Amino acid sequence: MSDLFLRSTKKMISEAFEGPPFPSNVSWFTNTEPDSGILAALSRLSAEQVSLSIHGTNLAAHADHVRYQMWGTIEFLKTGKMPEMDWKQSWMIASVDEDRWKEIQKELRDEYTRLVQTLDSALHWDETNADEALGCIAHSAYHLGAIKQMIKYITA
Repeated sequence: MSDLFLRSTKKMISEAFEGPPFPSNVSWFTNTEPDSGILAALSRLSAEQVSLSIHGTNLAAHADHVRYQMWGTIEFLKTGKMPEMDWKQSWMIASVDEDRWKEIQKELRDEYTRLVQTLDSALHWDETNADEALGCIAHSAYHLGAIKQMIKYITA
């Protein structure tokens, strides 16, 4: 992958999880306020809030699903093979206590960090790997939007 494309890929994944660099009046798909990415949006919520069912799912399940997808992307980029994944299982969290909620947030942040490191260290870039990295960005951006809409619902 060219250095330019790699920098852009990392910038987009960073925006999804951390928000755009601040201060900035430029954003590709988030708000320009600080901490407008997935990690900060979720960090302000309690276990009780993230356990609330909204149309059959909750924010804890969204967070863990995003983590799971990143894990799959990392494994694919490292091995060249998509790991066997049980997508239904990635949505099974019905509720969490405060300890489990902190653990989910830590695991999500850790996978995000691993993803950035994997992007930096990948030895082989081809169209399939680039597609996987871009798909991860699109997936994360989609869930960022869903998460923000769910937060509006539970904090209204």
